Amino acid sequence: MQKLQLYISGTRVDLFKDESVSMTQTIQNVRDIAKIFTEFTQSFTVPASKINNILFRHYYNFDITVNSFDARNKVSSKIELNDIPFKKGFVRLEGVEMKKNKAYAYKITFFGETVNLKDVLEDDELSALDSLNANNLDYTASNISNKLGAVPSTIIAPLITHTTQLYYDSGSTADDGNLYYDVNNIHGVYWKELKFAIRLYDIILAIQTKYSITFSNDFFNTSNLSFYNLYMWLHRKKGDVEPAQQVAIQFRQVNGFNAFNTPSPETSTLNGAIIVPSSLVTSPATILSFSLSTITSSTDSYRIQVYRNGSLYYQSADVTGTEIVDQTDFTLTAGSFTVSIGSSNNVTFASGDIRWAITGQLGGEVIGTWSDEWRSISALSSSTIVEFVITEQIPKMKIIDFLTAIFKMFNLTAFVDDTGTIVVKTLDSYYAAGKGAVAGTTAWDINEYVNIDKSTVNVALPFKEITFKFKGLKTFLAAQFEQLENTGWGTLNFSLDNAKFDAPQESYSLEIPFEHLQYQRLFDATGGTSTSIQWGWFVNSNKESYYGSPLIFYPIRQSGTAISFKSTTSVHSSKTTYIIPSNSRTLNPSGSTENINFQLEINELTDNTNFTGTLFENYYKNYISAVFNNARRLTKIEAFLPLKIIYNLKLNDRITLNNYTYKINSLKTNLINGKSSIELLNEV
Repeated sequence: MQKLQLYISGTRVDLFKDESVSMTQTIQNVRDIAKIFTEFTQSFTVPASKINNILFRHYYNFDITVNSFDARNKVSSKIELNDIPFKKGFVRLEGVEMKKNKAYAYKITFFGETVNLKDVLEDDELSALDSLNANNLDYTASNISNKLGAVPSTIIAPLITHTTQLYYDSGSTADDGNLYYDVNNIHGVYWKELKFAIRLYDIILAIQTKYSITFSNDFFNTSNLSFYNLYMWLHRKKGDVEPAQQVAIQFRQVNGFNAFNTPSPETSTLNGAIIVPSSLVTSPATILSFSLSTITSSTDSYRIQVYRNGSLYYQSADVTGTEIVDQTDFTLTAGSFTVSIGSSNNVTFASGDIRWAITGQLGGEVIGTWSDEWRSISALSSSTIVEFVITEQIPKMKIIDFLTAIFKMFNLTAFVDDTGTIVVKTLDSYYAAGKGAVAGTTAWDINEYVNIDKSTVNVALPFKEITFKFKGLKTFLAAQFEQLENTGWGTLNFSLDNAKFDAPQESYSLEIPFEHLQYQRLFDATGGTSTSIQWGWFVNSNKESYYGSPLIFYPIRQSGTAISFKSTTSVHSSKTTYIIPSNSRTLNPSGSTENINFQLEINELTDNTNFTGTLFENYYKNYISAVFNNARRLTKIEAFLPLKIIYNLKLNDRITLNNYTYKINSLKTNLINGKSSIELLNEV
């Protein structure tokens, strides 16, 4: 028998003497191959002893409201076996068992550290990763042009349009997406059709920074180009980029009147806010009128926002020219008012052309009126007010869902090591590092501990078919492909040979919550010659701009056929180097066959069929194919494992039994007596 000790927030917890504390551990399970971030959990009860009542602050007592125990949150915990640290994790209080109106036991659940990652991240979205904004840049034609042609870095601008269909026709001068460059005719891809993209690796770094966690560099590293070269398109809404950031206006007072020792509105020296004291909006003082005027000769649209005490109080529609906001639009109450202007166009305001004017009266009877006016301090232009703020443009997606998607794509597993680092590895590399797999190590021999009176040998595979696919297959070309081929682009349906075997009836689907585009190589519509241009069209089957799911892709810096790039409606230039989006990491399989399809697909640009390094082939085949192997069995045994094995056994270790070698599918251990229920997959 082992002595089990449970510590919660540093306090040793009293345990029932006859409590059976079992712990189930699994990394990968043939019944749910997509399950991740699930190291182990265990529920059990502890007595309502004096120590435990103090620890849980008599949670059953409704009258205790001050400094009460917060059952909504997990608290740090650890388990020791025979005074030796065994597992660290967290405990959550589930409830209290009462007997005869008295507290009898506390029901708790122990969670492994990897599971707790969900609690750390909560429901936060990618937009919460503030450190990404260190990469912000102005959304301008010049920056789009630079990031379209430059060597890929943290931020790029791939040739993906959100609305306009691109084509190449050397015999046409039409201004409708024709990429053929003609010095005498203005046409090409308009810069506002393109959006920036960010490297996935930088999102991982931002997660670590935001939540003070550390991932190992086993998979997330700069040398692993299959991941490091992946990007996410910064597509928050369909169509054009909205003004990403409103710029606050700084005001100065030009006229003012202070009557009868009553304070008038004043300007904050910190942020240029107009501060309206409560004495001017309550009887006997009265605001008679106010106006906020924005004056510009620009013909492009802009948006006005008014904030009261830091919260948005009024927002205009997109307006042009001179605009006046007054009491018909909102009520001027007491508070601190700031103004901001935003535009994705070339809108300019001269100094003093944004103006506040407020008039009022004092006294129940009119004993005086006052009038104050403020004007903007400096000129504003689109170069200062159009900023591409990454957290405002990144797709709407929970951080935990993003990580889960990456884990599913690459069949990753995670666990927390002794230093608190979250170790992230592919399943193949994880199993390859286990005892009995590494050269010079031997598997655990458990023959002497096994209950030979009870064991079962079952078919390992519970499914007749497994489908590997991306969620987003609704863009125009992907939808067209599905109609023609009766299967999704990049989708793999892996199944048994039903002509030979009677498969189970259940099917399993592993779906990645990303968009998966089929890209298109362009040919010259006049003459039919090929170009070096490949592009992405992010529209639906009706050719309408579309939001869809977050898009990830590989960027390839392409040189060759010149494309026409329009910086304004009347200015264009020739670009011979540009970044094209791709599902393959390279264009030549001799360099790399890696791609982010599950099914082997033809390369859209080269028509090459040798890009065999699919996600399935590289990350799932070894495990799934072995499970589907007719020689694979799922063996269930019971064993009384000694402490030396319980303490040191890892889920990637090999076990030998009756001269056969096995992987561990699942392990459930009674920590008191060492009785273990083990599911084993034989090596084939």
